[in-house]
Amino acid sequence: MQALETKNQSWQIGGKTLNSRLLIGSALYPSPANMEDAIKISGAQIVTVALRRQAAGDGGGNAFWNIIKSLNIEVLPNTAGSHSAKEAITTAQMAREVFGTNWIKLEVIGDQYNLQPDPFETVKAAEVLIKEGFEVFPYTTDDLVVAKRLADVGCKIIMPWGSMIGSGKGLMNPDNLTAIRKQFPELKLIIDAGIGKPSHAIQAMELGYDGVLLNSAIALAQDPVKMADAFRMAVEAGRMGYEAGVMQKREFASPSTPTVGTPFWHQFT
Repeated sequence: MQALETKNQSWQIGGKTLNSRLLIGSALYPSPANMEDAIKISGAQIVTVALRRQAAGDGGGNAFWNIIKSLNIEVLPNTAGSHSAKEAITTAQMAREVFGTNWIKLEVIGDQYNLQPDPFETVKAAEVLIKEGFEVFPYTTDDLVVAKRLADVGCKIIMPWGSMIGSGKGLMNPDNLTAIRKQFPELKLIIDAGIGKPSHAIQAMELGYDGVLLNSAIALAQDPVKMADAFRMAVEAGRMGYEAGVMQKREFASPSTPTVGTPFWHQFT
């Protein structure tokens, strides 16, 4: 299956020029074939993958990696499962060797209940990794101060959550996300986590965000392939709406067809 040609203009992130603004995960799908079809129809050009430590000679993951390689898209390894800066840094260094890329999605979890990232350890890890030449994609909350700290240590990309990972609740605090967008117009901002349905992706893009990263909303749908196609269109629609300029909200009603003077038929009554 192939996605329809995207209507979005090309954009740049991490030194790469892309067309799709949808970033997609590779976990939780019913089958490898289903994952492959969903990623293809989504039109995504970045796929996130977790580094798995396997015993020497264990070829259990070969089929998965062969599919990822065959997609011919950018791989974004992540440090999922890390709970400290030290652990995340070590995982990132291993991922660079395994995947041959300096891109890394930085995740340092601070709370196991809601999977909220640890802001202190995240900033610490980001500072070290940037000095080591990584292009860091940090997963964070919608906290403006944390975003500022990440920008201060050199992050050119920041990925605030919409809501808790896998919750599907959408954008809990759109005002916070809007504040981050306004504060950092020069940074690439990606909504990561909490997106549950296509309308959430549209809302994120209409706020001016550069892209959306999601996994569960597609992989756990009754029809992942159809949902991937829906999210492709949603991200495109949201971006087009943002670029077109969404009308401002009004306090009172305003007729779409104003009446000037007396309607012409009144002259015949």
